[in-house]
This record gives sequence, C-alpha cells and structure tokens, in this order.
Amino acid sequence: MTAGQAHAGKRIKIMQADFWDDKRPAGVDSNVDLQAYQSVIDVFERCCNKFADRPAFSNMGVTLTYAELDRHSAAFAAYLQQHTQLMPGERIAVQMPNLLQYPIAVFGAMRAGLIVINTNPLYTAREMRHQFKDSGAKALVYLNMFGKLVQEVLPDTAIEHLIEVKMGDMQSAAKGWLVNTIVDKVKKLVPPFRLPQAVGFKRALQLGRDSQLQKVAQKLDDVAVLQYTGGTTGLAKGAMLTHGNLVANMQQVYACMRQERPEGGPVFEEGSEVMIAPLPLYHIYAFTANCMCMMISGNHNILITNPRDIAGFIKELGKWKFTAMIGLNTLFVALMNHPDFKKLDFSALKSTNSGGTALVKATAERWAQITGCTIVEGYGLTETSPVASANPYGALARLGT
Repeated sequence: MTAGQAHAGKRIKIMQADFWDDKRPAGVDSNVDLQAYQSVIDVFERCCNKFADRPAFSNMGVTLTYAELDRHSAAFAAYLQQHTQLMPGERIAVQMPNLLQYPIAVFGAMRAGLIVINTNPLYTAREMRHQFKDSGAKALVYLNMFGKLVQEVLPDTAIEHLIEVKMGDMQSAAKGWLVNTIVDKVKKLVPPFRLPQAVGFKRALQLGRDSQLQKVAQKLDDVAVLQYTGGTTGLAKGAMLTHGNLVANMQQVYACMRQERPEGGPVFEEGSEVMIAPLPLYHIYAFTANCMCMMISGNHNILITNPRDIAGFIKELGKWKFTAMIGLNTLFVALMNHPDFKKLDFSALKSTNSGGTALVKATAERWAQITGCTIVEGYGLTETSPVASANPYGALARLGT
C-alpha cells in the first residue's frame, strides 16, 4: 500500500531537507559533517583536551574540570577492563540521580567499550528486573540508597559485577564521611541490605588509577546506549542508540546553539556557558543536553540532585551566574511559585529550553515576565537521540510549534 492509498487516496508530499535552507536563523549551518568524529569517545577525548582547564560538572560543592573528568573516567574504564571480566560490547547499567559519579561512570564505561543502560533509580523491583533481564546487563553501578532493591532483583538477572556509589564519594575524605553518615544514619535514606560482592566506587577509581587503560576501537555504527522508553504502551523497550546517532545529534544541537544574536555573536559561546541541569541525566533529554552536547561546546553543567526540593534548588541557583537551563512545564511552575525565585539574578540567563512534555502558554509568558528569557520549545523522542526539531532562540521562537 502506498502512502497515498493509506490516506484515503490523497498523496502526501514528502518535505525535502532543502525546504529549510532559507528559513534557518543566521549562524545555523544547513549541514553537519557526520564523519568528523569516530565515536562518542572520540568527541569526549578531543573536548577534554580542548577544554582541559574549564569546569565540566559541579555538584554538592565540588567541581570537576574537563581534565579531571578525563582522568576519573579513564580510571573507571581501566578498572572495568582490568578488574572485571567484562568484554567490549557487553552491557552495564547505571542507576543513580544527578551526581558527579554519573558522567564518570558513563564515559568510563564507554571508554571500556561497554554499552550503557541508563536506569531510573526510582524504578520498582519489577521494573528493574525487567530492564536488567531484557538488556542482558552484566554489570551495575548503583547508588547505595537503592541497594535493598538491587539485592532483591539480583538473583533474577545476569548481573555479575556491582559497583556501589555513595553520595559523598567525590567529596573530601572528611566531608564525604559526614555526607554519607547524614544520609545513612541521620536521614535513614539507606535501607539495610547486604551485597558483600559489591566494589565501592572510590575503590574502583583507586584500582583503575593503578591499571592500564587499553583503547577500544569504536565505530559510528556501534551501539553506545540502550535507552529504555515506554513508547506508547506496555513494558519499556530498549532503543539502540549508536555512537553515530548520538554524535549526529550532538552536532545538530550544537549547530542550533550557534544561532547569531541580534547584537552579534552566537547565542552560545564555546567554553563560556553555565548550564543548570535539574532533569535526570538517565533520561534521554538531559542525557543529550547536559552529558553529550556539553562536550562539544565545553559547557559547565550544574547538576541538581533533587530538583523536587524547590527551596534547595533555588538556593543552588543563587550561587551561580547561570546562562542556560533546561526543564519542563511542571518544574517551571514549581520554581515560579516559590517566593524566593523572583529574588534570583537572571541577568546572564539567555536560554531556557523546554521538552519532554507540552509547555503551557501561561507558563511560558510568566517565565518570560519574571526572568526576561523566552522559553524555547523542542520536540524529540528517544529513538531520535532525541532532538528531532527545535525552535530558534529569542524573538524568533514561536510558542506552541
């Protein structure tokens, strides 16, 4: 059956790519070089060298430069290669909120040639069991707050290697002990569990630093991530995203970021942006915006571990001269409803991106009134890595399109 027959005898005219050639804002290239990089790790290693002294991620009072992220992820990769039986192409699940340990684990796993499975730490035991079994995960990096569930589902999976993260792992020794003690003993956020075979994240980094990292040849056609999505119905399914998929989307998004401002210069200046990252990195939207695209542009990402704590979130915002933020409608509303939000300094904010769910017009208008920044909407889906389309920045943005 032709497309025309499928639509009651009406033929559909397929839009060609050149339709947009005279419609893109100034500064946005019509093409990207899809062969410019060999893999996600090729992008990562080049950019860690290029932006070595620039901050890459900040969280809980600690900042990692690109050089430090490079060293830590290399150590984690070396640990996986030399202290486990994992082979390139096997799967490793990463289950934690927005912490500095997340990008270290993800880029380290990719450098070891493994396929990353992003896993929601709020999953139930049933959901964890399904994803771990369906993906064929052989290893798991998890936050100890969820260790009880890991213990429950582990016998039903093929997972052989466990790496256990604690909230204070990237802090100094004294502060790390204090953070972990408060989380465990004071706030009682770590239910009792017993996984004696698990290796601590800090221990894995120590072992990795004393080991040799072997470079793994990776191609654009190789699968980099299994990103689980509910689709429209039924159990979550793993979308196979290749290095080529992710690299292409990085480049496409970066091309949009190069849009020229009316006063001259690109909207996003390479190596100069401070981006707020409140959405979970294990979700494809933030994964691409704050973990993939940040590399190619040298951005500084401020990881918000618990965005539901609106007061704490706003307090963290007050520490930074932030220039960009991603979010979604409910988060924007929650922020604006807090009395302290209006007290923040928005003078540097030039980009707010919304995705994941529909943006309500009243929310966008109120945000612009309070912050002076227009929310830009985008559309995508997990299978497109994920950005499929995006509005231009600034006055060119058209709400609801």
